[in-house]
Amino acid sequence: MEYSPPPLFKQGPSALARLIFFVVLAIALLVSDARFSTLEIVRGMLGAGLYPLQRAALVPRDIFMGAADLAVTSASLRSENRKLADKNLELSVKAGDASQLTIENAHLRALLNLQGRATTQTTPAEIQYDTRDPFTQKVVIGKGSQHGIQDGAPVVDEEGVIGQVTRVFPLQSEVSLLTDKDQAVPVQIARTGLRSVIYGTPKGDTLDLRFVPISADVQVGDQLVTSGLDGVYPPGLAVAKVLRVDKQADTAFARVVCVPVAAVRGARQLLVLHYNLNVPPNPVEVEAAAAAKEAKENKGKKKSAPKAAAAAGASGASAAVAASSAAAAAASGASAAAPAATPAAKPAAPKPASGAAAPQRNRKAHAPKPASSGAAR
Repeated sequence: MEYSPPPLFKQGPSALARLIFFVVLAIALLVSDARFSTLEIVRGMLGAGLYPLQRAALVPRDIFMGAADLAVTSASLRSENRKLADKNLELSVKAGDASQLTIENAHLRALLNLQGRATTQTTPAEIQYDTRDPFTQKVVIGKGSQHGIQDGAPVVDEEGVIGQVTRVFPLQSEVSLLTDKDQAVPVQIARTGLRSVIYGTPKGDTLDLRFVPISADVQVGDQLVTSGLDGVYPPGLAVAKVLRVDKQADTAFARVVCVPVAAVRGARQLLVLHYNLNVPPNPVEVEAAAAAKEAKENKGKKKSAPKAAAAAGASGASAAVAASSAAAAAASGASAAAPAATPAAKPAAPKPASGAAAPQRNRKAHAPKPASSGAAR
């Protein structure tokens, strides 16, 4: 009778052999899947088969989070709706006041015969990327000349001035930010009306308000808005806020450090303004343009005078040539006509000859008479 152990106690390959086999199999599967993506189909099938189980396992969590979101959303919607209702009421009151002020402003301008304010149109744009120059504060927006963008147009957002368009391409435009060291904006202090010019700084984090007298009334926290005197920026746009005022006795101007009101480096969506200021031209510029035009015309006349004289001389020479040719033609015609006229003129030729000989004969006949009379005496 052959003895064999029960199936529970049968021993196959050793544990070390199994470990080595499965480790080698796992490494082979990892390498083949990473290099050749051999298990992509298997992974997709397993994911599709296990997806219902995953969703069923996540149902309690989704129910709990949905209920919490619903409660929070309903509460936030109620508070936001209340704020919007109050804001709408406030804006409706301001809109009524604004319409009344607009009518009054138009009436006063008509009464004083003043020119109406220019209208401003806007074009929305989005920043695409920053420029590669690390020493400038410039960005590129996704609107260009094909969309009506013009060189020099101001760029703003909902808070204030961002910069100015300095280069225009067909489909893109380059915008110099307000903090760029080469950017300057005419501004005025909203509290006092003091006008000056604000410049960017090399660091690009602050602004420098220049040409402010040391005796000027400037305080920390004053709001700076565009003055509109340059004809580029519309008046009243928020630009910056005074951060620090340094006044020294040995200088004529105070050093005023400001910070931009708008998020110049953090803005994404912008508005490009099309500001057309209907202002009569500067008389000095008009006179200079007229003088330049007159000088150009005089220069053109001086250049054209020798040409006209040369043309006149050429025409006179051609006229002389024509006259000489006509005279030559007349002379040749006269010489051609002379042989025809000589046969007819031959019979009349002796008459002057006989007439000329007769006086000579008379003179000879009368000449001896005085001599004979003298001798007789």
